[in-house]
Amino acid sequence: MDFGVATVAAITALVYIVGLAVKATSLDNKWIPVICGAAGILLGIAALYLGVPDFPATDILTAAAVGGASGLAATGIDQAVKQLNNR
Repeated sequence: MDFGVATVAAITALVYIVGLAVKATSLDNKWIPVICGAAGILLGIAALYLGVPDFPATDILTAAAVGGASGLAATGIDQAVKQLNNR
């Protein structure tokens, strides 16, 4: 059984780049998780409608949830890297 791990990882990687781009602007960093979550939702829905192979959703609500979780995971990865670098 395949759970579309590669697609979810791809969404997370793309949203991580979006987060880095937002961080480079003058926008307050408190908005980065919101922007990453929204970007993930949009990418999840796009993946559903573009027919990305092995995408683990068959309806819009699940696609939005998968994308949003992937987007927020990008924020978590960024924070984990920061914590590991501060040791």
